[in-house]
Amino acid sequence: MKTKINTNLNRRNFLKTSLLASGGMLIGVNFLAACTSETKMPVDIANLNFNDFNAFIKISDEGYVTIYSPNPEIGQGVKTSMPMIIAEELDVEWDKVNVVQGKLDTKYYTRQVAGGSQSIRQGWDALRTTGASAKQMLINAAALKWGVDATNCTASKGVITNTNGDKLTYGDVVKEAAVLEVPEDVKLKDPKEYSIIGNDAVNVDIDKIITGKPLFGLDYKAEGMVYVSVLRPPSFGKKLKSFDASKAKQVNGVIDVVQFGEKLKAIESQASGFTRITDKIAVIATSTWAAMKGKKALIVEWENESKLESTEFHNKELDAILNSTKFNTRREDGNIKNAFAKADKVIERTYESPFLPHNTMEPMNFYADVKPDKIHLVGPTQTPAWAQGMIAAAYKMKPEQIHIEMTRMGGGFGRRLYNDFLLEAAEVSSIIQKPVKVVFSREDDMAAGTYRPAIKYRIKAGLKDGNVTAYHLKEAAMNGNMYGLIPNFFPAGCIPNYKVDTGNYKSNITTGAWRAPYTNFLAFAEQSFFSELAEELGKDHPTLILELLQNVKNTTDKRIEYSGQRMEDTIKLVTEKSNWGKTGDGVYQGFAAYYSHNTHVAEVADIVLKDGYPIIKKVTVAVDCGIVVNPTGAINQVQGGVIDGIGHAMYSDFSFNEGKPDYENFNKYRLIRMQETPKVEVHFVENDKSPTGLGEPGLPPAGGAIANAIHKALGKRLYKQPFVNDLKKSAVLG
Repeated sequence: MKTKINTNLNRRNFLKTSLLASGGMLIGVNFLAACTSETKMPVDIANLNFNDFNAFIKISDEGYVTIYSPNPEIGQGVKTSMPMIIAEELDVEWDKVNVVQGKLDTKYYTRQVAGGSQSIRQGWDALRTTGASAKQMLINAAALKWGVDATNCTASKGVITNTNGDKLTYGDVVKEAAVLEVPEDVKLKDPKEYSIIGNDAVNVDIDKIITGKPLFGLDYKAEGMVYVSVLRPPSFGKKLKSFDASKAKQVNGVIDVVQFGEKLKAIESQASGFTRITDKIAVIATSTWAAMKGKKALIVEWENESKLESTEFHNKELDAILNSTKFNTRREDGNIKNAFAKADKVIERTYESPFLPHNTMEPMNFYADVKPDKIHLVGPTQTPAWAQGMIAAAYKMKPEQIHIEMTRMGGGFGRRLYNDFLLEAAEVSSIIQKPVKVVFSREDDMAAGTYRPAIKYRIKAGLKDGNVTAYHLKEAAMNGNMYGLIPNFFPAGCIPNYKVDTGNYKSNITTGAWRAPYTNFLAFAEQSFFSELAEELGKDHPTLILELLQNVKNTTDKRIEYSGQRMEDTIKLVTEKSNWGKTGDGVYQGFAAYYSHNTHVAEVADIVLKDGYPIIKKVTVAVDCGIVVNPTGAINQVQGGVIDGIGHAMYSDFSFNEGKPDYENFNKYRLIRMQETPKVEVHFVENDKSPTGLGEPGLPPAGGAIANAIHKALGKRLYKQPFVNDLKKSAVLG
């Protein structure tokens, strides 16, 4: 097993291969006219005359290349890595490529989604084929010009060469290439030939980010645009009874106040994950400050529509589910009842997690300009095509009349999947007949969110003759079940008698995807439980997992979604690189391994005690995500996921009282702080397998690794997140 080591660096979407289906040259007439070895991308290309000729690229009169990145950029790095894949197979030098965010275009692109860590995985083959097909067409055109067979020609760095030593640039033959048939079969590069993929590439937006250039939704402005702040019901379960806007309209800068929401009823069935559709009040003003000040001046009377739920009520309902027999069985192997009856010992534990908001750095916002014959929308969304469909349905327009531009997003983590903010902007614009910008305050973001559901897991295992012979997991969730979609992850296939049951309570509090959905809490529960089982069996935690994996490495069970061998490789790598069990006195280590979003990850947390309190000093991570397209970006993603996982497991709490969140800003809601972040050392298993997800898989094991390390340090098992509530005082992390 080879490993690629990267340490201490601090820095289902894909492009549809329309190239293969169009019957003509995807790239345009002047493509790469100046792509010779002497040509470099200029520092400032703003004044060059670029020609748009298709959805993928545009080329300046001077021949400089722009590649469009079609997917939403949420910080996961696809705006850099997806064009890298095209450029690799096209055989142009990366420093000659300019990257631009693509717009929503369902004709040329498919799955323009930021979610599920699927962008590179789903796009890998199509993106490579796009670049390789364009390259082959250019080679074919050069061969015709020379009167030689195309097999006697090669291309590299934008230059085509034949066996006689003759050379032509891509620009010399692009006109001829444009009229050739698209090849059906093209040769893709062997990974050993890569010169762009696998090498560090700086984030293509980094200069704009650090200098504050307009990139994000909040940066977008348009002529005649007004700002909107929306008042929504203050509690889940309340609806609007009446309001008085007279004082709000007296606020300097306030233009108007309107009630809205009725338009959205037409698409209510599609609005899963949205807060209340109706009963919203929009304050329209010349600035966000005036709009938010005007909102505070509204006099509003609300009334109850449904139960006002509190955290105490949620806990009772979840406990009742766990104690009941009303479950959906997601998978059942062997005979659980018989295995538990014959077990030498049965261990059962319950794990709990709260609702969690997303708390993106950039609050929700969107621009909308609704006209009778077209709608223009601009802003940060993870699902632009879904938004287009809902808007088209609500306004009875054709999808092509809905024009959506995607800005860079200051975080999403699943919150920007749901587009309620986009729909709000569109409806207000349609009412006042002006372009509008809806902007959430931080309080809006927390109080009118789409939360990670509160969850409780009850896990029971039977031990017989030193082995785990039975495993039964029960999940009780608010609204959707997290575990219901992944019953075939570890330890499925490893334990002969295995069962997963799920149940839920239908809450009026909106819930939805939150970074690494289904696994962000489950991994902690599962890996904490296996740590306890290992201790009971007198075994080392990684050793127990490795033993269990032997049962699935050669399985013929097609339901199993993870690889026993690849998980074994990550475990062996992380134990080696972390010096597992060999760190000496004063360092306490915790281990966790998990598979999610098609990627295998193993983590070891190192903890020391300071005045009796745990300090997380380091987390060592091993990842098998296949080929790493951009190592710098990959390391950033893993490091960010680990720190996010630690912060929320340690600190983040959220509760409701009579349908209203108890936390509405960061003065009460606890996030991890910069000085609390540990060193995160990342190692990748090196192989030639196609890339898998990376934006999310680093997060799930983090909670389990630190919980198990804290147990080693303090002798205390943690069963409830956030951990800080069960520690004697807030842990100071260094």
